Formats: sequence, structure tokens, C-alpha cells
Amino acid sequence: MSKLSGLGGRLYRGETSVDFIGRRRRWYMVSSVFILISIGALAIQGLQLGIEFKGGSSFTVTTNNPSVTDARAAVEEAGVTGEAIVQKLGANKVRVLTGSLEQAQNNAVQDALAAKFAISVSTIDTQIIGPSWGKEITRKALYGLFGFLFVVMVYLAMALEPKMAVSAIIAVIHDVFITVGIYALVGFDVTPATIIGFLTILGYSLYDTVVVFDKVRENTKSITSTSTKTYSQAVNLAVNQTIVRSANTSIVALLPVASILFVGAGLLGAGTLKDLSLALFIGLIVGTYSSIFIAPPVLAQMREREPAMQALAKRVSARSGGTVVASTVGAVAAINGRGPRNQPKRKGRK
Repeated sequence: MSKLSGLGGRLYRGETSVDFIGRRRRWYMVSSVFILISIGALAIQGLQLGIEFKGGSSFTVTTNNPSVTDARAAVEEAGVTGEAIVQKLGANKVRVLTGSLEQAQNNAVQDALAAKFAISVSTIDTQIIGPSWGKEITRKALYGLFGFLFVVMVYLAMALEPKMAVSAIIAVIHDVFITVGIYALVGFDVTPATIIGFLTILGYSLYDTVVVFDKVRENTKSITSTSTKTYSQAVNLAVNQTIVRSANTSIVALLPVASILFVGAGLLGAGTLKDLSLALFIGLIVGTYSSIFIAPPVLAQMREREPAMQALAKRVSARSGGTVVASTVGAVAAINGRGPRNQPKRKGRK
């Protein structure tokens, strides 16, 4: 613990530093790999939408001997065509999810389940959701997502600065896309609880990013008048100063979510928890990553394009004897579309 606190103190004071900004291409490559995996999962497998979004019927049977095999056999005996999803919920429940059925088919499934498990039809919890209601839920979820992003972007632009808002939104879109892709890869059903999880990770990702950006704003308040650091160096210092806090916050947040996912949904079989907990678990990890490795480098890259910051980089380079950290050199070279020029050597007088 003392070593960790000592490392945090050295990072905060700048005695020890990790070049997050200078190595941004490495972080971009890591994100690109996960984005490609997400695109592949969405293109090949796609999202498994729950009946709340595509419509269908849900039959929940409470019995002392819940059997997935018996429930599936009962559905086949009822003459229902198409793939039915059968899930075991806890120690005494089994749930059957089907596509949209006629009333006669719903009754047949209930009768078959009641006969198979030797229970009364009235004890079966049946829910019928039409496709139109599912479309309405989907529309409201998209409205909520886009409305959230718009409000947050306006707020961050007013509270911090516009380019910080753009960087934060880029990081949020990065988080959502990777989370949705991994969710498709795993094959869990997308339910309203999943949407709640997505919106929750958006808020957490933004919280972590705002903490870093607030320190960036503090470090760059009068950066053009001091000429001791380039903008990229100041951003890199801010990330180093906040990384221990981000790591601690993320670990504390992940522990209860992991217990819900692995203990609640995995060991205890609480199927209603796995949709929310998986989205939260993946989103918290990706959100922490983006707040350190994506949002600050994107911000630094955008700000280094400004003439004032390019002039600052030249003054810092001249003040330090012509040597600038690799992060700033790379940023300026990328902006100008060329590498640093070699100045001709002066010939000595004879």
C-alpha cells in the first residue's frame, strides 16, 4: 500500500511519468482491434433482441424440478415452430421465450407446460408482447441515447471547453460501440435492463473523463504565458496525476458489479441480473480505458492543431535547447503532414 501511495505521489509531482500522449498510436491500435471485433460480431451474429424489442411470448414456470429439456419438449409438443429460448432462473423456475404466437398457440404452450411439470395453468406467468410495443420501446431507447449525448455535449462545452466536449463524446461512442460488440459476441439477450446498463456506463465514462479534463484545464490555464510545457506535455501530466484515482474508483465500482455478474447471475442463476451486470462490467472497464488512453490523446491532438499551441511548442523547443518530447514532435509532424526538417549546418568562417 505504501509503495502504491508513493508511486501515486511521484506521478502527481511529475517525478515519474508515463508517456500516454506520445504513445497514442499504440492505444488507438488496441481500440481498433476491439472495434473490428465488435463490427465482426455485429455483422455475423448480431444482437439477440429480447421479446421486449421484437415482440413474442414469455412463459415462466415455477416448479420444484425445473428442467430445460422438459420445457423445450413441451414447446415442441405444442406445435410451436421456430427457435424457442429456454432459460433456467434460480433453483425453482424455468422461462420459455418464443416469437409472436396466436392465442390458440399460447394456450397450447401453457397446457403443454402444465402437463409436463404437473402444475396448474394458472400458476404459469405468461406475458405477451406485440411487435408494435417492441418498436415503441426501441424508439424510446434511441431517443434517450441521442438526447443524453446531446445534453452532455452541450453541458461539457459550457462547463469545460468545446474540444473537451467533442473528445469526451468520441470516448463515449467508443465505449458504447465496443460494449455492444462484446455483448453481441457473448450472445446475451438485449432487454430494457441492458439499455439501462448502457446509459449507466455512459455516465460513468463521462465522470472519469471529466475528472481528467478538469485537471487538464487546471494545468493548461496559463500555458501560453509560461512556455515551460507544450499542451501535450501538460495533458500527459494531468493523466499521470489522475490515473491512480481513476484506477481506485474503477476497482471499487467493478467489485460489486462482478459479484452480481458471477455470483448472482452465474452461481445463483438470477437471469434477470445478467443483462444489466454484463453491460456494466464491460462498460466500466472500457470506460476507464477510454478516459485515460483515448479522450486525453484525442484532446491533445485537436488542440495541437491550433496556431497558438504550435507556436508554444516552438518556444518550448527553443527554450529547452531544441529538444521536445516525442509526443509533441509527433503531434506537430502529424498536423503539418511532414516530419521535422533538418536545418543546414552553418559553415565556419575561414
